[in-house]
Amino acid sequence: MIAYRLMRAQEHPQFQEVARPSPGPGQLLIKVGGCGLCHTDLGLMKRTTAEWLDMPPPLTLGHEIAGWVAQIGSGVVGFKSGEPVAVVPVWGSCGHCPACRRGEENFCYYISRLIGAGVGFDGGLAEYVLVEARFVVPMGDFDPVLAAPLTDAGLTTYTAIKPALPSLVPGSTAVVIGVGGLGLLAVQFLRTLCGARVIAVDNDQAHLALAKEHGADNALCSDASTAEQIRDITAGAGANFILDCVGAESTLKTAVAALARLGRLTLVGAALKTVPFGLHEVPWGAQLTTSLNGGTLNLREIIDLARLGRIETIVDRYPLCHVADAYRDLADGKLLGRAVCIPHWTERA
Repeated sequence: MIAYRLMRAQEHPQFQEVARPSPGPGQLLIKVGGCGLCHTDLGLMKRTTAEWLDMPPPLTLGHEIAGWVAQIGSGVVGFKSGEPVAVVPVWGSCGHCPACRRGEENFCYYISRLIGAGVGFDGGLAEYVLVEARFVVPMGDFDPVLAAPLTDAGLTTYTAIKPALPSLVPGSTAVVIGVGGLGLLAVQFLRTLCGARVIAVDNDQAHLALAKEHGADNALCSDASTAEQIRDITAGAGANFILDCVGAESTLKTAVAALARLGRLTLVGAALKTVPFGLHEVPWGAQLTTSLNGGTLNLREIIDLARLGRIETIVDRYPLCHVADAYRDLADGKLLGRAVCIPHWTERA
């Protein structure tokens, strides 16, 4: 089969013909229907040999995976050949701790580093991918191309929003900072699941317009006055919940300045910046949290929401042979939604 592989650290990935894998005990072979692209991939391409530790390339990239069951390994029950499935990207969980047993494998007690599809294991930018069955979720008749971004962009934002929902009653305010591929889904989850006013913040007018179309009550340009504008909208109280999908110093400062007392700020953006935390640096009673991807429980819930039409996945489709163009468009900020590469373009496009 053909796969898009990172052969060595800090080199451009390339297409390579590799053997089609066969599932062992407890595994599924998935025929990839769509594989979403992510800024994380761009970071992986820049990793040094030292940063890869003991799991260096070569490997196949791509961690937002959905497709169809092609082959079932021994001991696997509950799956049928040919049925559509989605894949959780984080594979390093133990499977036995309380978090794993709850279907929150991303919070496994024993994960020491992020590994999974395209990070330590071969990912989904190929015709087929091998996955442990415990990381695979059936999804009825849902389109794998639309499902692929839900496994990371959707799963990350939904997992971050879910704990805040009890406080997001009518009269409250939720803010999403950065309404690209992740944030646009976050706006839709908030609009579907709670009664709060939803404010979208971004520096791209096209992204803000799309956020308004998909449920944002207000759309604000990201600048030095954003926090003050949020306080004006909320009669000075500030936002009860803020989701930062960027993680830059400027967005974190805006979030803290706009946060209400007893509010919750959750960071999922990977720009890797920080803000001071102290008695007088954050609003009284505020919670500052982080969240990383999600587990099988939440992926099942997201797929059900999508099948009901409660959320819409905005995708830019590329055949797998044009994956380099897709990564270039991602890096250049040309995407409105999420780029998805389709290996079997002529069969399923």
